[in-house]
Amino acid sequence: MVLATPLRKVASKLMAKFGGEVTIRRVTVGAYNTTTGTAAETTSDTALRGVLEDVALREVNDLIQAGDKRLIIAAADTAAVPTTADRVIISSRTLQVIEVRTIEQDNEPITYELILRD
Repeated sequence: MVLATPLRKVASKLMAKFGGEVTIRRVTVGAYNTTTGTAAETTSDTALRGVLEDVALREVNDLIQAGDKRLIIAAADTAAVPTTADRVIISSRTLQVIEVRTIEQDNEPITYELILRD
């Protein structure tokens, strides 16, 4: 039974109704400049809605720290899978993506769970 398509629609509707406004900033690293010793970054922003919450203390480990945030977004609302190179902007605060978890049904992404840090 194919549940992925209806689940993707439901996730998108739930985020639209209960989620807050967030911006996913996709960061692409360009050519390396040997003179300045830096690589140019190109960014593109996608506005969408997501649910933000604190990370549970039982989840704290070597990668996840106390004070990190979890953002859940609908996979149908974004064209590309978020990566750890991306940033998330919430209320003028820029947060770094530490980890991306995909919730799937029948190998189809339903939601993305992003672990964020200041």
